[in-house]
Amino acid sequence: MIDSIPHLPNNPLFLGQAEVKRHIVYSRNGQELTLILPWSRPEHMPRRNSPLILFVQGSAWTTPNMDFEIPMLSHFAEAGAAVATVSHRSAAEGHPLPAFLVDVKCAIRYLRAHASEYDINAERIVAFGTSSGGHTVCCLGLTGDDPRFRTEEYAQQSDAVQAVVACFAPTDLTALFTYLKDMPNGERTLTAYFGPDSARWPEAMRELSTPNMVRPGVKYPPFMLLHGTADPLVPVSQLDALYIPLNEDGAEVSAVYVDGAEHEGSFWSPEVRGAIYDEIMKRLGL
Repeated sequence: MIDSIPHLPNNPLFLGQAEVKRHIVYSRNGQELTLILPWSRPEHMPRRNSPLILFVQGSAWTTPNMDFEIPMLSHFAEAGAAVATVSHRSAAEGHPLPAFLVDVKCAIRYLRAHASEYDINAERIVAFGTSSGGHTVCCLGLTGDDPRFRTEEYAQQSDAVQAVVACFAPTDLTALFTYLKDMPNGERTLTAYFGPDSARWPEAMRELSTPNMVRPGVKYPPFMLLHGTADPLVPVSQLDALYIPLNEDGAEVSAVYVDGAEHEGSFWSPEVRGAIYDEIMKRLGL
């Protein structure tokens, strides 16, 4: 070796390395998830048993783009967390709400059933979502193992999560959607979301409004809610609508207003990403 050439250390534990596994079918209905996993350690080292982030990208309850946040999510995998970004059935394709929730809960149970295969710690799952995906993860946090949203797939597994981080999430669907009926294509949209029986729409909106899911005395996982103050699609008051009952019930809930932020776009400041990263890593124990 030449003395003037510098040396750098190697990486025997494969720290900071991650890989992507795509097109993992988690349900008989054909829905898929993508996994971003830390590299497995060499055979002579203990398994990672990585805690899991379950991410749901906003899609207006249609088909999530599972690739959209992979650059951000990969940083969690580099730090030792497993990440699953999950798709679900689309309201625009004949699957009214709550099909999205039934599917994502099935994905959680699938991941718990395959925890050994993917080297996942099934006891530490943080649900993270944006927009309609934020609504989804709030529902997850408030309806753990609720039989109304279960199928027989992986029925022996729990679909409860240990923490929730929701960004610019719809919460009060009654307030958000009532005005749609009288707008162009409003009835078509509400039919896609809540089915053809318009008489049942108000009840369906109430049932899937997360403030109405909060029950006194029930132990909920910690929540972190974030919302842009200039969001033109989902008003910032939607954060308040869920924060208030959780806080009044004594749940562990924190909230952040992102000044002047819109829906997606300018919401993602370095400070916001840092606050979310710190919260999730704390909840995962990393």
